[in-house]
Amino acid sequence: MQIAILSFFHYFTHMFKKRESVFEVEEGKFLSPKFDEKGLIPVITTDHKTGEVLMHGFMNSEALKKTILTKEAFYWSRSKKELWHKGKFSGFIQKVIELRIDDDQDSIWMSVDIGEGASCHVGYKSCFYRSIPLNVKDGNKEIEIKFEEKKKKFDPKKIYKGQPNPTKL
Repeated sequence: MQIAILSFFHYFTHMFKKRESVFEVEEGKFLSPKFDEKGLIPVITTDHKTGEVLMHGFMNSEALKKTILTKEAFYWSRSKKELWHKGKFSGFIQKVIELRIDDDQDSIWMSVDIGEGASCHVGYKSCFYRSIPLNVKDGNKEIEIKFEEKKKKFDPKKIYKGQPNPTKL
């Protein structure tokens, strides 16, 4: 079984075309993602029904390949330094509806279905649950942000019991 799985992923090691020309990257028909110096590409994830931004994350090559092959979202956790199957602990698996790459293939937009679930480890539907006020009059005062989501979808203490918090100070 182990050999079959290794062979399966080995077969898909050439999913991405080498970046050889600007024309091919911008106008070509092959996927040639540009990962940064840490081997990561940024991903913005939205709810396929509402268009609401759920989260921003990063993928490495393996996460992108697994996402394409399984139609479920995988990311690279920068805080844990490991592959992360979104929803593994919470049960709110992000089922990929559409995956797009930008013009120079260095950023991904993923549209997902989370059902009635959430994408934020804090318990809210979206990781962008607060807004920053604009046109601030006093630049010497700390900015107070506003909660746009009033109610959490789940209790993170129950869901992630025993798991380290990914937020780092």
